[in-house]
Amino acid sequence: MSFMSQYNHTMDAKGRMIVPAKYREGLGDSFIVTRGIDTCLFVYDSEEWQKVMNKLSEARLTSDKVRKFTRYLVGGATEVELDSQGRILVPNYLREHASINKDVVLVGMGNHIEIWAREKYEETMDATDIEQLTNELDEAGIWLI
Repeated sequence: MSFMSQYNHTMDAKGRMIVPAKYREGLGDSFIVTRGIDTCLFVYDSEEWQKVMNKLSEARLTSDKVRKFTRYLVGGATEVELDSQGRILVPNYLREHASINKDVVLVGMGNHIEIWAREKYEETMDATDIEQLTNELDEAGIWLI
C-alpha cells in the first residue's frame, strides 16, 4: 500500500492516539513504530519493515556508521497493536524523541508514515523552500516529477 495525505490528531496523556482508518487498512492490526529522522517517528507495516531489516542485514557491521544507524533505528523500534478503538500506545521514549505532547500530524510518505509533533511539523514545512529544494535535486540529477 502507498501511504499518502496528512491527518491531524491528538495524543492523550497515556500516549494513545488514533490511527486514521485509511492508514489502518494498509498497516494491519500490528506494525512497527521507531525513531525517525528530522525529530519525528517512522511507522512501517510488517512487510516494509522486513525490507528495511533485510537492507540493514546486508550492510557491513564493521562500519561504525552502519552500527550507529542500526542501533538508532532498530534499537528504537517497537511493535504496536491497534486497540478496539483504532488507537496505538506510543512508548514514552518515542514521544520524547519526537517532542510529542498532545497535537500530532501523521504524514503519508509512500512506503511509511511519519508522526510529528504538530508544531515541529509546521516549523519544518515553513522552513522548506520547495523551489530551491526542487532546483537542488534537479541539479543533482534526482528528478522527482
